[in-house]
Amino acid sequence: MAVLDKLFELSGRGSDAGREMRGGVTTFMAMAYIILLNPIILAGAQDVTGARLTIAQLTTSTALAAAVSTLLMAFAGNAPFGLAAGLGLNALVAYQAAPHMTWPQAMGLVVLEGVVIIVLAVTGLRTLIMNAIPLALKHAISVGIGMFIALVGLVDAGFVTTGTGTPVQLGATGHLTGWPVAVFCFGLLLMIVLYARRVPAAILISIAVTTVVAVAVNSLATIAPGAWGVVTPRMPESLVAAPDFGLVGQVDVFGGFARAGALTATVVLFTLVLSGFFDAMGTIIGVSDEAGLVDERGRVPRLGRILTVDGVAGVVGGVTSASANTVFVESAAGVGEGARTGLASVVTGALLGLTLLFTPLAAVVPAAAAAPALVLVGALMMTQSRNVPWEDLELAVPAFLTIALMPFTYSITNGVGAGVITYTLIKAARGKRAQIPWLLWVVSLVFLAYFGISALQNLFG
Repeated sequence: MAVLDKLFELSGRGSDAGREMRGGVTTFMAMAYIILLNPIILAGAQDVTGARLTIAQLTTSTALAAAVSTLLMAFAGNAPFGLAAGLGLNALVAYQAAPHMTWPQAMGLVVLEGVVIIVLAVTGLRTLIMNAIPLALKHAISVGIGMFIALVGLVDAGFVTTGTGTPVQLGATGHLTGWPVAVFCFGLLLMIVLYARRVPAAILISIAVTTVVAVAVNSLATIAPGAWGVVTPRMPESLVAAPDFGLVGQVDVFGGFARAGALTATVVLFTLVLSGFFDAMGTIIGVSDEAGLVDERGRVPRLGRILTVDGVAGVVGGVTSASANTVFVESAAGVGEGARTGLASVVTGALLGLTLLFTPLAAVVPAAAAAPALVLVGALMMTQSRNVPWEDLELAVPAFLTIALMPFTYSITNGVGAGVITYTLIKAARGKRAQIPWLLWVVSLVFLAYFGISALQNLFG
């Protein structure tokens, strides 16, 4: 215990081994779906030659990359962050890169994305950008991520769906229907009650109990195919499955520029870098803020190392053909369970590594059981809104746009971009240009290019 305390600064961060282990397991259970979902997204697309990647190989690559990346974060960053293939980033690879180049060439761009982020982190530029963002906006990022992950949980559980006549609606028909939604409601209410009564491991207990209920319901009731989402809660036929490492190392770093053309490849790379950069930045700020790791100046301990590991994770994802790995927002679920240090990430990474052999077990926990954790943690992250000076127009409007656009556009990057641009604009309009760090001008211009990337591509294409 003394060694763990010294290695991970447990007592210094007000934690202990038990809390870290519970938090690590909770983060794993909240993000384990990616081991199944990432292969489905990537295997659903074909490259320029018509080739498709296999589910079995992608499952192995996804679990391997996630385990390696998370363990790197544990020991180098000492942060309670799980890392895996980023949603949105994998869609960019599958549907923006692959149609113009081969899979190895698309993964080569992912490697380059990671290298660019590593360079930005090692040179200190990424840290400077994060520290240049006003503290109030950092709190807003935390709130926005809370709303975002809550919406993700509600959508994954089928509690909120695409509306008929409205953008969104309650349930599939405007009402709550179906056993999966009922199981989700049971899990959410159970989690709220246990958490309110300060039961240790409340989130973890709720996920486990709800999973058992889901398995029982699925075996006893008649449920439409796909109603549970990606994971159908049933006991697997076997506990062990042999990993297939066939995609590891299948990468062509620079071939995409020759195959797709310099402009197309550069646009894809730019989009990957920007999305990976600011998605991770927002998640790191938001989850660290919730964990109480942000100091009074809004700075995160070991930030340089954390950002470097995030870049290395991008390279790992490309080399394994799992798509770019990044910090997972579901890490907030583990923080809600008490995780404060890299020891939690050791647990998460070890469990991700075990799924290489026990992939059937990853197919037991449905969204209906894991999603309540995202909703509850989203509610807890909303408390950071008290730190935003809402009476100050210069901060209130950018903070609001940051918070609102994350869930409304399903993107952390979009929320950060809108907040930075409007903050810079309002400051300049009120004659306070001297108060704007020069990096915010640069970042604002980069975000303007990001929001107008289609127009720029048509202009120069």
